[in-house]
Parts: sequence; C-alpha cells; structure tokens
Amino acid sequence: MGHATNIITGLSVGLESCGPPVLVISAAIIGSFYLGELSDIKDVDGNLLAGLYGTAVATMGMFASGVYVLSMSGFGPIADNAGGIVEMSGQEEEVRDITDRLDSVGNVTKANTKGYSVGSASLACFLLFSAYLDEVEMMTGLEFKHIDIAVPEIFVGGLIGSMTVFVFSAWSIRAVGNAAEDVIKEVRKQFRDHPGILDYKEKPDYKTCVSIVNEAGLREMVKPALLAVFSPVCVGLTFRFIGHLRGRPLLGAEVLAGYLMFSTSTGILMAMFFNNGGGAWDNAKKYIETGKYGGKGSEAHKASVTGDTVGDPCKDTAGPSIHILMKLVSTISLVLVPLFTGV
Repeated sequence: MGHATNIITGLSVGLESCGPPVLVISAAIIGSFYLGELSDIKDVDGNLLAGLYGTAVATMGMFASGVYVLSMSGFGPIADNAGGIVEMSGQEEEVRDITDRLDSVGNVTKANTKGYSVGSASLACFLLFSAYLDEVEMMTGLEFKHIDIAVPEIFVGGLIGSMTVFVFSAWSIRAVGNAAEDVIKEVRKQFRDHPGILDYKEKPDYKTCVSIVNEAGLREMVKPALLAVFSPVCVGLTFRFIGHLRGRPLLGAEVLAGYLMFSTSTGILMAMFFNNGGGAWDNAKKYIETGKYGGKGSEAHKASVTGDTVGDPCKDTAGPSIHILMKLVSTISLVLVPLFTGV
C-alpha cells in the first residue's frame, strides 16, 4: 500500500511481537525459581538459595546450546553474502532466486537466535541483580533484600534506567545513519567521476566504501559505549551523595537497584521490538522479490526496500546491542558496589 503504510505495519508487528516472548521468559524465570526451591539448598547461614539455584541451572541450560545458536546465527550472513557474490559475479537469475530464499530463511534463524539472546540475558540479569543485592548486604552488614519503587528517588532511578535504553538505541541507530550518509556521498562521487561504473565499463572502488563503514562503525559507537559504562556509575554516585546528606547510607545502592530493574525490563522489550520488527521488514522485501505484488521494480518493491532500510539498523545494530547493554550495566553495578555504598 506504499512506503508509509509499510513502516506503520512493521512498527505494529515489532510491538506486537513483544507479547508472547515476554510471557515465555516470565514463565521460565518463575518456573525455574519454583523448581529450584524443591531442592531446598541453603547457604552456610541457613538462608534458602534453592530458587536462585534453579534459575542459575536454567541459565546454564540455555548457554549449553550456545554452539547450535551460533551456527543458526552464522547461517544468515553466509546466505546473505552468497546472494551478493552471486549478483556481483553475474550469475543466472535462477541462482539469485535460490540465494534470496536462503537469505529469507537466514533472517528467520537470526531472529530466533536474537530471541535466545534476549531470554538468556533476562535470566542472567536476574541472577546478577540478586547477586548485587547480596553483595551490598555483605559489604555493609545491613539488610538489603527489598526495593521499594514507591520511594521517589528509587522511582527516578528506574526512569533514568529506562531512558538509558532509549538513548542508547537512538545513538546506535544514528551511528548507522551517519555511516550510510558517508557511503552515499562516496558512491555519488564515484558515479560522478567514473560514469563508466553504471554500464560496467569501470569497476567501483569498493575498498574506500568498506573503509568508510569500518571507521564509522568504530567511531560512532564511542558515545553509546560511554553511556553504558558511565550511566550506572553516575546514578549510583549522585544518589550516594544525596543519601549522605539525608542520612540514608544505602540510598545510592537502592536507586541503582531501581535503575537495574527498569533498564533490564525496558531493554528486553526494546530488543525484541527492534529484532522482530526489522526482520519483518527484511522478509517483506524478500517475499515481494519472489514475484508477489509485482515483484522486483514494482511500487510495492520500492516500499519494501524503504522498510528494509529502516529495519536493518534496528535488527542488526540496536537490537543486538541492547543485550550487551543489559549485561554490562548489571556487571558494572555488581563490580562497583563498594563505590556506591562507601565501604
């Protein structure tokens, strides 16, 4: 129906796709926790650890299938690059049709592996959050088992955690856009200076474009990386100082706990939205290229190319990066507990 409606539909698909996976992840966390409680494992002080033990076993069970997941993830780029090689080498159209179908399958397998990443990150972050609470209690000697999000400072910390995921995603997507602009300028320059490229009389300078993408990829990801590293540190230290003024020594650690809870839950949803929405846009283009709705060159195909261009930074950059963000902020908070508690 056009470019705009394609974007609208893709957004709808991505948002809707967050529903069933969240229910599955929730069932996995609660189910593994309850099953773990049946083991009745306790620490040296007699505290019950069985629930966390069950969740840890479930997490390790997911990681045990990592090799299979990596092979599924690798299939997609291999099939995608095969299609590009077939096209550049001037193979027959039927060969390209085969690689296009394989690329569509690869998009699905990649989407499955990204769902695996979200699930494993959710379980891992739950364990890291529990470890964070235990470490604060161990470091300070004060009870630290419950976080009250009705406390204004903790609620604000949670809002900042959710905001971090959105800003991180924005900067990741913008990084792709900036790199794409540099490549477009270079391609237009080559077409202008070497018009023979268009009728295959001259070969394009691929090396320059590859260099632009590599350099931009490294340069543009500095800001998101700094945000992921320093945002939990800034939150913890700021509210530790406020807590010192107000006679609440654990305020920094409590606010950071709220930050971790909200950033993890928001990150799960955002990652699934980007991964599935981007994959849907990509496969819509592949579907049309099989001959549906007019096939290649049709108005429907042009709209699907627009959707695929929007979806690529979502599913290949922002979505997978959020998994790393979730684990990184949890790990940094756990490692720097003494900094936030003043012990």
